[in-house]
Amino acid sequence: MSKAEERISDEEVAAQPEEAPAEPEARRRSKTMSRKEMARDLRRRREQGLMDPEEAGLLQDIESGRPRWRADCVDGPRPCLYVSCKHHLYLDVNPQTGSVKLNFPDKEIWELEETCALDVADRGGITLEEVGAIMNLTRERIRQVESRGLYKLRVAASEDDID
Repeated sequence: MSKAEERISDEEVAAQPEEAPAEPEARRRSKTMSRKEMARDLRRRREQGLMDPEEAGLLQDIESGRPRWRADCVDGPRPCLYVSCKHHLYLDVNPQTGSVKLNFPDKEIWELEETCALDVADRGGITLEEVGAIMNLTRERIRQVESRGLYKLRVAASEDDID
């Protein structure tokens, strides 16, 4: 190999970007969608004829098989597909505004390790880190929620003179 070819090879090697060290995957924050935004999207899909009849039939089948009580779903299939259940961990619905918060915007339902808060509660006590991983929140935020809940219980107990 001539000196010019060696220089080109060295220059090509130097021009190639060095591989950056692998960074830990960043956790995506939850995403809130307003009721108006969801209604607008549904209207748009209907107007454009994008409502799939197979999808509508599937939703009707799912609704007819939906569990009504905890006893109906205790031994049901997991991951739970009933995301509209108030105990489902995939999303939260604000009862005052109707807005929907996706707790795991970067995952599909079947990718979640836990989908039902009642299943987690049945297991018994777990650490703040485990709760944070299940809820897609930090350990500190879980601690804050726990503190606020305990405060509300103390206030309610003092109002009812419960010791």
